[in-house]
Amino acid sequence: MNTLFAIALVFVGCCSNVVFLELLVRDFPGCGNIVTFAQFAFIALEGFIFETNFGRKKPHIPLSNYVIMVTMFFTVSVINNYALNFNIAMPLHMIFRSGSLIANMILGIVILKKRYSASKYLSIVLVSVGIFICTIMSAKQVNAEKGATEEDGFYAFMHWLLGIAMLTFALLMSARMGIFQETLYKEYGKHSKEALFYNHFLPLPGFLLLSTDIYRHAVLFSQSSPVEVPLIGLSVPVLWFYLLMNIITQYVCIRGVFFLTTECASLTVTLVVTLRKFLSLIISILYFNNPFTAWHWFGTAVVFLGTLLYTEVWSSVRAAMKGEKVDKKAE
Repeated sequence: MNTLFAIALVFVGCCSNVVFLELLVRDFPGCGNIVTFAQFAFIALEGFIFETNFGRKKPHIPLSNYVIMVTMFFTVSVINNYALNFNIAMPLHMIFRSGSLIANMILGIVILKKRYSASKYLSIVLVSVGIFICTIMSAKQVNAEKGATEEDGFYAFMHWLLGIAMLTFALLMSARMGIFQETLYKEYGKHSKEALFYNHFLPLPGFLLLSTDIYRHAVLFSQSSPVEVPLIGLSVPVLWFYLLMNIITQYVCIRGVFFLTTECASLTVTLVVTLRKFLSLIISILYFNNPFTAWHWFGTAVVFLGTLLYTEVWSSVRAAMKGEKVDKKAE
């Protein structure tokens, strides 16, 4: 029962979060900073009250290590959101970030000297091909923008290329952060709630560098048309309502994933998160009428096929059908 509840939190929280994020981005593509700040502030406040007991509880992991982790986490979050300013469509944004398997494997081989099975390497090839197909198709759409001159098309393409470079850097940085976090957990033990708090609390001063942009979008949000909040009956600017719902759903999403890790094996968690990403992609395409060709669908299918192959879900299903006990070894 707890497992089903955790899965429900992940799907409801994460999928609805994507909807509210795209509602914000469609009106103001550059609003990523205010969205990230609001999410960080909310989760930090909740953690300060319930995890650290108003700062009275000492951390299990030294703060110096959290500073390193937070620097990487803050950089990844800001760059991923800021990439939306560079002609990066939301479906491509989600598909590209599914390439975390590639980045994790590459850095795992280079830094941790890991070795993987043939099926793992095949899954990485599939994910790479899928992302390559979707990236190339989106590049063609940028170049084929109607009514644009050849010079405008060139600058639009270069603008998009910079966004792709930003997503690539964030992908590698995120993988490096995961490896660093893995080494910390091995040395000091797993303290996910504590890490969640410090990852959102320590970066807050960094938002001072983005204060001008955050204030500008706060003013723009306040100028949006009013909407009546259900149950409360108060009228608020619609973009502030979307931001509030984005914060709440982001919190539900993160806590759902954490709850799921305490109830299920890592294979189940990975599979649930993968299926959630796919469902979010479908919602984004159908509900918001995002341009998606047959090649995009093919690339998406290849990405998620590779992801499922990486999780060894097929061998687990066969073993379960035969009644065998699966021995899941950590890679």
